[in-house]
Amino acid sequence: MDNTPQQSRPATTRRRIPPVAVIGCGYWGKNLVRNFYHLGALAMVCDTTEAGRAAAAQIAPDVPVVASLDEVTTGAVVIATPAVTHYDLAREALETGRDVFVEKPLALTYAQGARLVQIAGEQRRILMVGHVLEYHPAVVRLIDMVRSGELGDIYYIYSNRLSLGKVRREENILWSFAPHDIAIILRLLGAMPIQVSAAGGNYIQPNIADVTVTNLLFDNGVRAHIHVSWLHPFKEQRLVVIGSQKMASFDDVAKELLLYDQRVEVREGEPVPVRGAGERVAFDPAEPLRLECEAFLRAITTREPPLTDGESGLRVLRVLQAAQRSLVTNGEPVPLLVESLHGEG
Repeated sequence: MDNTPQQSRPATTRRRIPPVAVIGCGYWGKNLVRNFYHLGALAMVCDTTEAGRAAAAQIAPDVPVVASLDEVTTGAVVIATPAVTHYDLAREALETGRDVFVEKPLALTYAQGARLVQIAGEQRRILMVGHVLEYHPAVVRLIDMVRSGELGDIYYIYSNRLSLGKVRREENILWSFAPHDIAIILRLLGAMPIQVSAAGGNYIQPNIADVTVTNLLFDNGVRAHIHVSWLHPFKEQRLVVIGSQKMASFDDVAKELLLYDQRVEVREGEPVPVRGAGERVAFDPAEPLRLECEAFLRAITTREPPLTDGESGLRVLRVLQAAQRSLVTNGEPVPLLVESLHGEG
């Protein structure tokens, strides 16, 4: 990355914004380093690899870069390391009195996630999970449309998150890609599913699913399915919401939110499709990750829980764990207790 003048930060900005350290400057961590640097909040970067430290030095040339966690001195940390390390790093940070923003998933088991939420509560620390799409202006607009009743009663939701790579070795596609879509669907419907089922296939590595389809059933009859794959010939990131009055589609690749005045009406006992043109819905072009980083800084300043707090991450973990259990039992449905989320965040 070339260090143009716009990357420099005024010294006065640094004094106004709480300092954070980013732990991990790899594939995704580099984006967090960039954003917190431009926000004037980046006080330190920690990465155990030479490549990660070199990347951090290029993105944030005037910020200290260290190789050991023992050298991190800030009161707030951002964890962007492999998922298998999330629990241990977040637990240590919380227990030493730090506020924590940890990338998704919060942990790799519900029990671990619940423990992190408990520690955060005991220590009175902010715990935030990196469900970045919940901050996407198009998703926020879509949630507003659903909650206002513009689409009518919601019938079903489906999401596709497909691409070729990035193939991981420490987690399967369900845990790598699906947390984004689960988080959005729970937020859209304001409820937890009562039943989860999942099926998939392992093709590249033993016991690591490359493709999964997860089905969620809610107590009001709404269904949702989530198709994720890193073994796909083209990139697709699309969320579709079907309502009784209108339909909506968010395409994150094309950066487009469309509202369709389409539905099926029953006339004289016969179902009749009513077709209408898709209309583009305007939304703020702000970078979702920048908005997410700002939300963390706001939370550690005000001490108010962020939208994607620990409890939010824990609910996503609960669905993920149920889906994983179904996956290893060849799609056997896993029941969950009914839980309403309306009124939150």
